[in-house]
Amino acid sequence: MRDATLPVVLIAGGLVLLAWNYGWLPNWNALVALALAVAGALIMVLDGITKKSLVAGPVLMAMGLGWYGYFDLGWRSRLIIPLLMIFAGLMMLIGRFAPVPERRTHGLLAPREHDDAP
Repeated sequence: MRDATLPVVLIAGGLVLLAWNYGWLPNWNALVALALAVAGALIMVLDGITKKSLVAGPVLMAMGLGWYGYFDLGWRSRLIIPLLMIFAGLMMLIGRFAPVPERRTHGLLAPREHDDAP
């Protein structure tokens, strides 16, 4: 894998579902929102600033905010969905034109370079 987006989302979602199934969650909606926000932050921390993480991280954090706003603050979906679409589109444009690398070239989750020497 080249980035941590899918593994982080799967781990965060699995932890939330596990906690929900065992009754460890007092407020399901707040914790889902927190899991989305934490997953977005973790993507940016683990992958660094790349074109993909510049989009995936903030969009997941915005989805967490939208989830919390809808279920706990009473925001309307007719406001949240268009704002999330606009934000995701803006982040995609920023990611396309930002002077950041396509993928992480060094670090913990960077792809390994193979040494072809015998």
